[in-house]
Amino acid sequence: MTKVRNKKLLSQFGIHLRKVRIENSLSQEQLANDADIPINQIGRIERGEINPSLSTLDAIAKAFRISLSELVDF
Repeated sequence: MTKVRNKKLLSQFGIHLRKVRIENSLSQEQLANDADIPINQIGRIERGEINPSLSTLDAIAKAFRISLSELVDF
């Protein structure tokens, strides 16, 4: 199975995630703790280096107290 990655989309989402995190006055460490995911994963998502799973995105959305659809609406 071939992995499909849209680097531009991942980069744009990373920028969006960082913006939302900063608007919520959260550090990467705080977001990682609230979402129960490794801190380095937050950094890699924000830099557009990895394609996060739906489960990861859902955990991040819950940490922000928003819906998954709100998180990915950018």
